[in-house]
Amino acid sequence: LGTYIMTTALVPLLEKAADARVITVSSGGMLVQKLNISDLQSGNGPFDGTMVYAQNKRQQVVLTEQWAKAHRNIHFSVMHPGWADTPAVRSSMPDFYGKMKNSLRTEAQGADTVLWLAVSAEATKLPSGLFFQDRQPVPTHLPLAYTHSPPEDEEKLMEMLEEFSQKFKSVSPG
Repeated sequence: LGTYIMTTALVPLLEKAADARVITVSSGGMLVQKLNISDLQSGNGPFDGTMVYAQNKRQQVVLTEQWAKAHRNIHFSVMHPGWADTPAVRSSMPDFYGKMKNSLRTEAQGADTVLWLAVSAEATKLPSGLFFQDRQPVPTHLPLAYTHSPPEDEEKLMEMLEEFSQKFKSVSPG
């Protein structure tokens, strides 16, 4: 919801700006998840933080694609930094970290693509709404993973986030 609220609040200003860009940091973890609009608040069944994270990252990719279609004057990108050796990876996935620590990227390597998307003229020559890793557009779905969603689900996600956003704004101070 935070990505949605912040981005939609900035869109009117960004539409007036030259070379406006929105870059969302997602994760390759979303590749294992199909968009699930039936449980956006993760209230059905036992909580699985890893799957909730992956679902949220899938939603960010869908949001980016939808915003790119709706706002042609803003360049939208979403990216996967790769698996980097960060305190979050060490603490949240200790088994993964133990097995992969010699293969993880540095924090600087993880940040390279987001910085390139933010400042490079080359980045905006590519279509808006793409998913990037290592400065290259990459697929948002793995072959045979069955993670494609019908367009109506993607549109419904946008509607539901707008409803949640309005509820949040109505109870927020200021």
